[in-house]
Amino acid sequence: MKLRLLVAVTAAALTLTACSSSSDGKKEPTTPDASKGTAEKLVEISPLTGRPMPHGRPANPVFVVKIENTEGGAPQYGLNKADLVMEELVEGGLTRLAAFYYSTIPSKIGHVRSLRDTDIGIASPVGGQVVASGGAAGTYRRVQRAGVTVFSEDGGAPGFSSDPLKVRPYNRLINLKTVAKKAKATRILGPYLPWTPRKSTAKPAATTGTPPAPPRHKTTRAATVRFSNSTSTRWKLAGGTWQRTNGHAAAGQDFKANTMIVMFCRVGDAGYTDPAGNPVPETKFEGSGRALVFHGSTVTEVEWHKPSLDEAITFRTKAGQAYTIDPGKVFFELVPKGDGKVTLG
Repeated sequence: MKLRLLVAVTAAALTLTACSSSSDGKKEPTTPDASKGTAEKLVEISPLTGRPMPHGRPANPVFVVKIENTEGGAPQYGLNKADLVMEELVEGGLTRLAAFYYSTIPSKIGHVRSLRDTDIGIASPVGGQVVASGGAAGTYRRVQRAGVTVFSEDGGAPGFSSDPLKVRPYNRLINLKTVAKKAKATRILGPYLPWTPRKSTAKPAATTGTPPAPPRHKTTRAATVRFSNSTSTRWKLAGGTWQRTNGHAAAGQDFKANTMIVMFCRVGDAGYTDPAGNPVPETKFEGSGRALVFHGSTVTEVEWHKPSLDEAITFRTKAGQAYTIDPGKVFFELVPKGDGKVTLG
């Protein structure tokens, strides 16, 4: 998938494939028809939401902020400004959030916690730069070798402050605008997900023989996603979006997902323990596995594929057909394969 995904804002969307970029960065048509007005204004697509960006891509890179996800770190600030969010397993059966910020750069996000090895596979596909309070020495080395930029308080990054109502390690806040002044934009190789085109006039190709089986669907308006004996995230469909019912966000600042995706992933040992002696797990965010896509009241079972840590995620139906995600905000649940469980209703 190319870096620049262009869509027409009118029904002339079929001219998409006839456009390219000139050496000075301006978009120009490759066919005479496009220059004669057959296509109107073309806009770029956000790699994180699949939605049009009428003013073009922002100058800042994609930031991935690590956020505490327990009562000790409540309330969570700035989740409502994120473009995409992931929940990942950490030590003690608890979870942590990785919130992606690109289209909007908030001045208050928190409470910020530490880096994990899993963040390599989370951030790399879009050149994400991780913002964390700190991290184990071995993790820093692995992340650096992977080419991921890290802004950490332990490393002297700017923008960190203390929440006077909390105690360490649950009191770290970040002003992402301050970080953005020091950050250099990184290359985004393509979209994070295979987005469904907003306007497509193309007709499906004719098929012969038995058509492939459609993906398996179920319907529900509530779900519980279990990470461990101690942690489950409960969801409900409200106002057309999937929302956490036991989340820790400040009032009015929780993330509302147009699509919620549960991915069952292998989990290994990161090779060290936390200060309390708990082994630190590492979600293997590459390979393939089972996934459930929640969009509206429909739940679709598919297979996820991510060949390497720095490649994007794709999906296929059980019949092997490509499966795309409708544009919008997405929340990922990276559930442990075997121990994880999803209960509908």
